[in-house]
Amino acid sequence: MSYTALYRKFRPDTFEDVKGQEHIVTTLKNQIKADRIGHAYLFCGTRGTGKTTVAKILAKTVNCEHPVDGNPCNQCDMCRSIQDGTSMNVIEIDAASNNGVDNIREIREEVAYRPTQGKYKVYIIDEVHMLSTGAFNALLKTLEEPPSYVIFILATTEAHKIPITILSRCQRYDFRRITIDTIAARLMELMEKEHIQAEGKAIRYIAKAADGSLRDALSLLDQCVAFYLGQTLTYDNVLDVLGTVDTEIFSGMLRQVAAGDVAAVIHLLEELVLQGKEMGQFVTDFTWYMRNLLLVKSSPDSGELLDLSRENMNLLLEEKDMFETETLMRYIRIFSDLSSQLRYASQKRVLVEIALIRLCRPSMETDLDSVLERIRVLEERMEEGVTVVRREETVKSGQEDPAPKAQEPARPAKAAPEDLQRVRQEWRIIVGQTEGMFRTFLMGAVPKYNGDTGEAKLYVEFSNNLAEHYLGNRQAKEQLEEIIERQIGKYVEVEFVLAKTSNSGGLAEISIDDILKDKIQMDIDIET
Repeated sequence: MSYTALYRKFRPDTFEDVKGQEHIVTTLKNQIKADRIGHAYLFCGTRGTGKTTVAKILAKTVNCEHPVDGNPCNQCDMCRSIQDGTSMNVIEIDAASNNGVDNIREIREEVAYRPTQGKYKVYIIDEVHMLSTGAFNALLKTLEEPPSYVIFILATTEAHKIPITILSRCQRYDFRRITIDTIAARLMELMEKEHIQAEGKAIRYIAKAADGSLRDALSLLDQCVAFYLGQTLTYDNVLDVLGTVDTEIFSGMLRQVAAGDVAAVIHLLEELVLQGKEMGQFVTDFTWYMRNLLLVKSSPDSGELLDLSRENMNLLLEEKDMFETETLMRYIRIFSDLSSQLRYASQKRVLVEIALIRLCRPSMETDLDSVLERIRVLEERMEEGVTVVRREETVKSGQEDPAPKAQEPARPAKAAPEDLQRVRQEWRIIVGQTEGMFRTFLMGAVPKYNGDTGEAKLYVEFSNNLAEHYLGNRQAKEQLEEIIERQIGKYVEVEFVLAKTSNSGGLAEISIDDILKDKIQMDIDIET
């Protein structure tokens, strides 16, 4: 006999075997015992929480020849045929591949015929949200007033995509995510039945990694057991198979980030890559580690909300005073954005390295959170008595700092050449002849000249730092020079600079007062 996966082998046969959905199981059992069975049910919830399983148990129970306390006997011919998938009374439909109007019309034609055996014909439509609009409309009337022997059970993971007209015709049951304790207890029970030894810590980690899905937990357990067949399943074994990282690694990495040691952080990441750890899983787990640390720091009673071992909780308690709340929130935002980027990225490791460097170097960022973090660091250093000095120029080792020069009085700027005044006057027309992002950046730029020398050289000062790549772009510079020459009939040399940099010192805005006077031929009084 071929091997059967654990989640199929141990699929519940009765309502009592269903874990974590007591609120639904109790309601359905009471309906069956009181003979108050509905004609249409809608089962909603995340994957692996028991929607299809409960639907099959319900189908068996309503057709069972000898039900026991609201449960199927699993011994009669009807129960066995439904269990084997050979019964004509239970029709399972995958709406993902049968989502057209014609498929629903076939159902409407079939419901006219009574079941040849048993009491009810049960239609289980899985992933019902995948039906087309026309298919939903075709189902409406049959769903509202089906024959007395027909029961519809609709299952979906995305209830918000189902039309309200369908929702109003069904009894809705929301399947909850299964708790870690419940999943872990079920896994230990199954491991005893399979006669496999496993550490409680390993089982609990699998339960946590399943994220509320018992089916996912069984699949992960099956994978780990197969890899270490015949051996005791340990915590380290689970980490190796799932490609995940121990929390102690996260703790060490976060402490290196706090110290700003980029080399040490990248070295730790290199070790994880060599061990075959998956980058997407690393980002997810690291984000959750920082989330747990944020909860511990924000609330002293949050330990009850976190399902952590005593060792992991002690690590978080040690680290909670190392970081400010705003800093942790910045870290989490960076890694949350990274998680969505990794989904379609080909160079995942590079993106992770960049994100880690951003954590260590808030000075590289210009967003508000990074600026606030830099201010916080400076304030801490000043409180510690460290003098913070901004150096305009790096002094080479072995050289003394040059003596400070006496501040010279500011000299009035020389008048701008007439050619530059014409460029300033027709700047909007000139910019309008450019295209794309270059045009966007030019619209926010300011044409200037050297007020100290008065030379006929146009300086285009960009206010957006993203325009930095245009500074050395020869093609863009020549394009603008050609447009200016066509517009004013003269060649003007152009140079790109960024605002608030050392390269833009001494630059002044171009006044067009004189050129206006020449054009109008009368005196003009300029109000200041």
